[in-house]
Amino acid sequence: MRVADPVPAHTADHPVWHRITSHQIGPPEAALSFSARLARENGWSAATAERVIEEYRRFAFLAVTGDSPVTPSDAVDQAWHLHLSYTRDYWERFCPDVLGRALHHGPTAGGADEHRRYYRQYAETLARYEAAFGVPPPSDIWPSAARRLNDDPRARRVHPREAFIVPRWQGILYALVLLTMTALVLYFGVT
Repeated sequence: MRVADPVPAHTADHPVWHRITSHQIGPPEAALSFSARLARENGWSAATAERVIEEYRRFAFLAVTGDSPVTPSDAVDQAWHLHLSYTRDYWERFCPDVLGRALHHGPTAGGADEHRRYYRQYAETLARYEAAFGVPPPSDIWPSAARRLNDDPRARRVHPREAFIVPRWQGILYALVLLTMTALVLYFGVT
């Protein structure tokens, strides 16, 4: 597990960064905290959810302190989507009091032009991250633009109660064993 890197002074001293890092998402008295819910809904460990929340904070900082739009990684987008569902916290406290302005979520309209725009925007987000925080973003949470916008959109979220989730190599192994057993039964006529 990678612990969040220290923030350079030019970012750490920024008033928006101070407000973001001191803001607790969601009601403090909730039996299921924002972090625990994020972990549960994504099948993540508590530590991973905490790391993603830290990266969401960094994304929010980039979104309101830069001159151009930013695009989140998929993991950060999951945190953002969940935060948006905490409507009172998001719209009545986080945006006006912490960020100082509204931060709207604008999904793609689709098409080749939009794909190129989001690809470029995401690559620029990664570069801005490194400029603001002094290190490249962690690749397990912020994959390359090619992976984020070419490979990951082909993925589908699967609920473990609705499907068996087997690593590809195990699935291939099971299929080979089944084919071998079927061939043996057919060849020897054993039933």
